[in-house]
Parts: sequence; structure tokens; C-alpha cells
Amino acid sequence: MLAADGVPVLIHDETLERTTSGLGKVAGMDPTQRIDLDAGAKHHPAFAGEPLPTLDQALLLCAELGLWANVEIKPSTGHEIETGRVVARHAVAAKCAVLLSSFSAETLISAADAAPQLPRALLVGPVPEDWRTRMAKVNAVALHSSARALTPEALRAVRDAGIPLACYTLNHRDDAEYLMAGGVCAVFSDRPDLWLPWEM
Repeated sequence: MLAADGVPVLIHDETLERTTSGLGKVAGMDPTQRIDLDAGAKHHPAFAGEPLPTLDQALLLCAELGLWANVEIKPSTGHEIETGRVVARHAVAAKCAVLLSSFSAETLISAADAAPQLPRALLVGPVPEDWRTRMAKVNAVALHSSARALTPEALRAVRDAGIPLACYTLNHRDDAEYLMAGGVCAVFSDRPDLWLPWEM
């Protein structure tokens, strides 16, 4: 999501209150406010004082750790095109592999215009009946869906089409192993400590 100065930051909500010490909209956050934010204390006292990370900082860390990044573009309302364009430009400069994903087709199209060489994934809740058409519209190479809303029929259709399918949000290893045995290629989790080492 973009701050007021156009810097892409890592945050879930369009507003600051739930996850940081700040008030107001992310899109209205100026550089001074961004630097002073505490983005850790509301999650756990051990993380107090943790700053709100920028996309550039996260991508640099991924490069240092040898990781690739799935960057979900979450534009504030009314900033879909600009956010797609800016995030893509930052991502293309990264020293790690990047996949761009979003629920917003408008954002993915804008990202493709700015950095056509970066792969894209379409985010959905339940897999819609027209998922092939929606993926084609944004030239997506993968589909990301809600694990809770995934039906066996949808999983089979996406798998049989040879499209990589990733599911969110799985915090129990048994659930992830079940889906991966059925053809899901990756899962999103709030608990990375549960997954290492991964043995299938």
C-alpha cells in the first residue's frame, strides 16, 4: 500500500489503528509519521518499537536471505492504478525473485504495464466459475484462493488445467499437507515456525 509520499509500505489495513501506533489512513501518512510508527507492540510486547517496513526493506531482506517474495498489492481505495505501477517498479529493481499478486484486476494490469517481465497471480476468495477468463484478463500465471472456500471440484479444475494454485491462510500443518497432496502447490500461513523443516 502507498503512503502519502508514494512509498510502498507493508501493512494489511487501509488505516493505521489496528496494527500500529498511528491514526488515520495509510494513504495520508507522511514520512515523519511513518518513521515514528510502532508496528510491533500491538502484536506482542517483544516486538515493541518495530518500525513499519517499506517494500524496499522487505525485498532487500529477502535477497539477503535467499528468498523469493510473493508481493500482494493492496491498494487503498482509489489508488489501484498508481499502486500497481509503483509497486511493480520497486519490485523489478529487487535482487530477489518476485511474484506480484492482487485481488484487483485493475492493479495487476497497471503492474503489468510497468513491469511486464514480472509474473502475476490473481487473488480470489472462492474460485469463481470464470477464473480462466479473469486470469487471462490480467495475464496471470497462478491463482491464489481461500483454503476455507476451496471446493474439491475447483481444486481439480485448476490442477487439471496445469495452473499453480496457492491457498490462504493455513495455520495447521495437517490441513496444508492434505491440500498439497491434492495438488495445491503452496500455502500462506501466519505461523512459519510450524512448517520448517518441511517433510512430504
